[in-house]
Amino acid sequence: MSLFANRIYSKTITSLPTLILFLVVILGLNINIIYKNYDFIINFSYIIVFFWSLKKPEHLGYGLIFFAGIINDVVQSLPIGISSLDYLLLSTITVFIRNRTIIYNLVYDWVSFFIAILIVGSVNYIILITIFKIPIVYESLILGLFVTFLIYPIFFKIFVWIDNMVLVKKNDKKNR
Repeated sequence: MSLFANRIYSKTITSLPTLILFLVVILGLNINIIYKNYDFIINFSYIIVFFWSLKKPEHLGYGLIFFAGIINDVVQSLPIGISSLDYLLLSTITVFIRNRTIIYNLVYDWVSFFIAILIVGSVNYIILITIFKIPIVYESLILGLFVTFLIYPIFFKIFVWIDNMVLVKKNDKKNR
């Protein structure tokens, strides 16, 4: 591979978490499910922000997280700044978890993710109800957060695989 193509490939691999986050928020890739008159959303953005803020915060900066939240608000027709606040609150919680964690494993991350999205979902609900007077069905919000919690291990494995690709690429670069 040429030097130019190698650099482009390396930059693409290392910025993959950012590209995935922006792809999800720009395209609005949240799955909207209607089940027994409850309309709930599986929020992939929460999974992406939580995982990469916890494992590799250098790949996903706070400015990018804030900007992704603004884009998500525009795409989802929410009041500007709500998603940014949610994502930054989620990042703040993951910083606390990262500083307190000695051993990283899927179960601990999964439980931490559940607690974090419950806090973020509660803050989101309170702000949308009290300040903006937007009617939200609480059961739909909880159901969406629970299903997002259930699919976290699948994305955990995918993101660990992506992180290993980045690590292999960096090790190849060091060995040359």
